[in-house]
Amino acid sequence: MSADDWWRHGIFYQIYPRSFQDSNGDGIGDLNGIRQRLDHLVALGIDAVWISPIYPSPMADFGYDITDHCDVDPCFGTLADFDALVAEVHARGLRLVLDFVPNHTSDRHPWFLQSRSGRDDPRRDWYLWRDPAPDGGPPNNWLSNFGGPAWTFDPATGQYYCHSFLKEQPDLNWRNPEVRAAMHEVLRFWLRRGVDGFRVDVLSDLVKDAQFRDNPPNPDYIEGQEPARPWLLLHNTDQPEMQEVMAQMRQVVDAFNDPSASRVLIGELYLPLARLVAFYGMNADGVLEGVQLPFNFQLIGAPWQARHIGQLVRDYEAALPPGAAPNWVLGNHDKPRIASRVGPQMARLAAMLLLTLRGTPTLYYGDEIGMTDVAIPPEEVQDPIEKSAPGEGRGRDPERTPMPWSGAPQAGFTTGRPWLRLADDWARRNVESQARDPASMLMLYRRLIALRRARPALNRGRYEALQSAPDVLAYAREFEGQRLVVLLNFGTDAVAVSPEPWAAGSVVLLSTDPARGESTGGGTPMLAPCEGVVIGPRLVSDPSSQASV
Repeated sequence: MSADDWWRHGIFYQIYPRSFQDSNGDGIGDLNGIRQRLDHLVALGIDAVWISPIYPSPMADFGYDITDHCDVDPCFGTLADFDALVAEVHARGLRLVLDFVPNHTSDRHPWFLQSRSGRDDPRRDWYLWRDPAPDGGPPNNWLSNFGGPAWTFDPATGQYYCHSFLKEQPDLNWRNPEVRAAMHEVLRFWLRRGVDGFRVDVLSDLVKDAQFRDNPPNPDYIEGQEPARPWLLLHNTDQPEMQEVMAQMRQVVDAFNDPSASRVLIGELYLPLARLVAFYGMNADGVLEGVQLPFNFQLIGAPWQARHIGQLVRDYEAALPPGAAPNWVLGNHDKPRIASRVGPQMARLAAMLLLTLRGTPTLYYGDEIGMTDVAIPPEEVQDPIEKSAPGEGRGRDPERTPMPWSGAPQAGFTTGRPWLRLADDWARRNVESQARDPASMLMLYRRLIALRRARPALNRGRYEALQSAPDVLAYAREFEGQRLVVLLNFGTDAVAVSPEPWAAGSVVLLSTDPARGESTGGGTPMLAPCEGVVIGPRLVSDPSSQASV
């Protein structure tokens, strides 16, 4: 894999640092804890580590409310700890990607304290301040993503400030060149420390309508039902100026490329497909100058049905600009875990889907052992969304619980009290126990990743949809004459499959029984419920041929 395309064909792994590994007994994961667990990531076979925010923060939104973009919060360690982590990550042949949060700061950030100090302060225009509406209320009908108006009144200066999230997270004014320059310097600060790229938080929201117009009514809105927003997000997201913002950000990052290492920008974007692909940023000359990987979240909310997902894949492939790199995501720190959404058996099928589709996959920590959402009692809730609307089920604590590493006390995560409770099944569902079980979810992930790395057809080959039974998603991956066929049974019944796919070779990998995958020399044209199979010519490099895997 060349330095230029590592992000195009590699595998990303998201770490929510509070929940990965605690090294000092305070119950909160930290940078040194991540260093202690790098062996797990190497054994898993991933290429890049993406770490959610580690910056100084009052933790109103657990690190997404930042007071200093160029330092490390003491709960996670120090800049020296970060430098040591970067060095060790690189020494193991991995890359490190940081979360970049450009849309907003903490209300305790020095910039905002200055901006709030008076209307004449030089940094007043660094944030979005507006006079009240004629009735004294908010300037317009924009809503916060966390509920309620996106505006908070400041009595001292008599104006409202905009916040797309908590009131403790005021939005920066990206129409101000000084703001752009300051945030570009943040990127350079971390690039100089050796990071390999950034996941850009809420990328589509950076620029707001210059006239601050009301959003129009949502014609699909029914109170109490989804979609929950009464207004369309027309004027406070996905503005035309974002193309220029992205191009400038890309120029900053590209300036740090060298023959041994290119840098990557990944965009968090919850947008319809047609708008999502616009964030690749194709200019008039056909050059892609936006983010290399606009996150494709379609699998997170998709009905878990073969025909629906097959159409989703075809539509995405057709919408990609020439030369664009596709990508796929099953979950993250804001969404329920895949094993809770589709069930433990179907989660194995989901792993096979993620790692055999064309495009860069991103794994969420713990999914490789089948972690599920954990019910958090009201008295233990940490997430501000759940606290603001208890009982509505919008809280994100359940998918952020600590990683269970072993059967040791506190699952080997900490010697203290975990900041969030562990899953009830941690003594059984942990990395150490699954590493000893050839049929475990962890070993399935290891085999899938090893197969993906070994077979160019999977890590860079073209995608071809195939005809199949109604509950079976079938496709081929092909590269330079090497062809693999993938069959995924999304049904709850066994399915007879046409014998033609087996003509391509033998069973290379099976999602259910690894022993069957090793011994079957042609297989049987039947798929068990929730079962997936990769068919093709067997190679000695295949993971099922290696006893060590």
